[in-house]
Amino acid sequence: QHALNSGIRRYHVAPVLCQRAKVAMSHFEPNEYINYEKLERNINIVRKRLDRPLTLSEKIVYGHLDDPEKQEIERGKTYLRLRPDRVAMQDATAQMAMLQFISSGLPKVAVPSTIHCDHLIEAQLGGEKDLRRAKDINQEVYNFLATAGAKYGVGFWKPGSGIIHQIILENYSYPGVMLIGTDSHTPNGGGLGGICIGVGGADAVDVMAGIPWELKCPKVIGVKLTGKLSGWSSPKDVILKVAGILTVKGGTGAIIEYHGPGVDSISCTGMATICNMGAEIGATTSIFPYNARMKKYLGKTGRADIAALADEFQQHLVPDSGCQYDQVIEINLSELKPHINGPFTPDLAHPVSDVGAVAEKEGWPVDIRVGLIGSCTNSSYEDMGRSAAVAKQALAHGLKCKSKFTITPGSEQIRATIERDGYAQILRDVGGLVLANACGPCIGQWDRKDIKKGEKNTIVTSYNRNFTGRNDANPETHAFVTSPEIVTALSIAGTLKFNPETDYLTGADGKKFKLEAPDADELPKLEFDPGQDTYQYPPKDGSGQHVDVSPTSQRLQLLEPFDKWDGKDLEDMLILIKVKGKCTTDHISAAGPWLKFRGHLDNISNNLLIGAINIENGKANSVRNALTQEFGPVPDTARYYKKMGVKWAVIGDENYGEGSSREHAALEPRHLGGRVIITKSFARIHETNLKKQGLLPLTFADPADYNKIHPVDKLSIVGLRDFAPGKPLKCIIKHPNGSQETIMLNHTFNESQIEWFQAGSALNRMKELQQKSS
Repeated sequence: QHALNSGIRRYHVAPVLCQRAKVAMSHFEPNEYINYEKLERNINIVRKRLDRPLTLSEKIVYGHLDDPEKQEIERGKTYLRLRPDRVAMQDATAQMAMLQFISSGLPKVAVPSTIHCDHLIEAQLGGEKDLRRAKDINQEVYNFLATAGAKYGVGFWKPGSGIIHQIILENYSYPGVMLIGTDSHTPNGGGLGGICIGVGGADAVDVMAGIPWELKCPKVIGVKLTGKLSGWSSPKDVILKVAGILTVKGGTGAIIEYHGPGVDSISCTGMATICNMGAEIGATTSIFPYNARMKKYLGKTGRADIAALADEFQQHLVPDSGCQYDQVIEINLSELKPHINGPFTPDLAHPVSDVGAVAEKEGWPVDIRVGLIGSCTNSSYEDMGRSAAVAKQALAHGLKCKSKFTITPGSEQIRATIERDGYAQILRDVGGLVLANACGPCIGQWDRKDIKKGEKNTIVTSYNRNFTGRNDANPETHAFVTSPEIVTALSIAGTLKFNPETDYLTGADGKKFKLEAPDADELPKLEFDPGQDTYQYPPKDGSGQHVDVSPTSQRLQLLEPFDKWDGKDLEDMLILIKVKGKCTTDHISAAGPWLKFRGHLDNISNNLLIGAINIENGKANSVRNALTQEFGPVPDTARYYKKMGVKWAVIGDENYGEGSSREHAALEPRHLGGRVIITKSFARIHETNLKKQGLLPLTFADPADYNKIHPVDKLSIVGLRDFAPGKPLKCIIKHPNGSQETIMLNHTFNESQIEWFQAGSALNRMKELQQKSS
């Protein structure tokens, strides 16, 4: 009766009524079943072939191989053809993904897929007001996504539902699932024992089209956890510590697999926090083994039947004894101290006890202007409870936050439950403002009024990224990342110089007191309150559904195919920009106010590389036009070259394309005439996105050759007629004085990816294959 009263959408039938092979992946798709038998069969085939114990990551990845008997498998080298179980898209990236799917001409998605409206809601006045404003401003986009979802069989989570990764954890992730999502923090689902990987929209289209999805066989980095978390230390501190060890590119090409006795001291949502922020070290994804904490969470979120089934197959949901990792890091949780990372990069790790002194030495502002908790990384019931536990102590001594303070619930279910259980009111009483169930300031959707652009200031957040200008578009905002409870404590104190483990506060009565380490339930004692029903089921037959894209729209634009390769080498390309230092996808295709153009390729291309620093003059968005010799904005210069029929290249530094899964950072240079991106190294998702759109991501065989290319040079890429896997390409550098030199460039293209380049894009190649088939 309780299940019926709470809404049938939240509950499966009791496990005793479920047959072994007939447990639904989600209660939103009752006819799509978990197939552990296939996973088991594939694992056994691969284990016999490799003749060795397998890591958990290998079990789930290889368990989803398209052809486990013939697939070549070598960690870090071969490309795997995989069959993921489902796709998830957030609204900013879903626009381009659905536009590409429409362009494919296919009638319906081949696997369960969902769209989540979380990125387009700007934090301004508070939850309800901001949500109403977003629905009004984004009506055209929401209507497009809702109707496209209905037509092509995609579930639609309306604005206000919550952040995509929290929704996935509550409803879609499960032990052993392979899920791909068009957001870099999709690995959040690893907290429930799934292989959940962030990709670009073109990758999602492959899976939705029923085509095997390609992934370079990941290496596996093992993180062995011993001891037990206690006191002020939290799951967030685990990943902050790992980020300090591995840096922002240390996990590139690898899955981070947590194991060891310390795992059991971490809640399921805490494991999700750790996996979520694995994106900040470049990891393909992160994962924890199935255990009792996951079983408890599945039961509390209405999925006890999945837990019962996972129990039967548990041997395949944990690593084999004796399995080998490519690298092992060991962390003793009993010795782990609270951390705070930043500013400007998520791998600059400091113990909370040291950050105040470091800030004073470095000249960072120690006064905290705003503390922000929530986000896809830290917005669980446990997170909110621990923050409320800190706030309650301050209130008992007559204190409120000295800093401004905001709270972002991760989902409508979390919002409704913390309202019911009093956490939200405690956080308001201490001075907090509860924002909408959305990404908000974490991704730059923040109408910040308390400072002027260019004003030097400090904020502390429980978010995941703190790149320059990411949260508020102010390059002088020093953003630090830490746990929600530390954010709350620091916001009460108002300074980075406060260490809650040792320092005292002064109450309203003038007496000194010390905050006790927070304690809170990992899950509510009562059932979760589901809140408002915000899900739209796709109809059984959407063929009659109309999807409207106005030809005069400024926010949506149907796609035109990119041009095919002409069969020739790329000769005498100009250099649009030689980038100095860090160049993330935020630098290549900024978010914030530009999010409104994510469905309109031509309009959003006006932000191409506007945040990248030009090595020639040390400025952002100022490059020399080689044809006119005038300096101007990067997008304007690219458009001029395109108009004149001139191909161009970009030269980048280390880990180019770090950050978001944002495929616009690949679509825009292709749209404006770019052909080649040459760097010292690439972030995984961005390199794949570039390939998907028909660009050539190449790396210097000798990283020192980066210094041989100058912004005024011309480049020719030689050897494309014989383009083959593993075969380097030549680059001829032509200097203005007439001299030339040749350097070698490496690439990671396999045979099918070379076909993407030759066809002009992966989507073009898909259409060619469809035409041949029919």
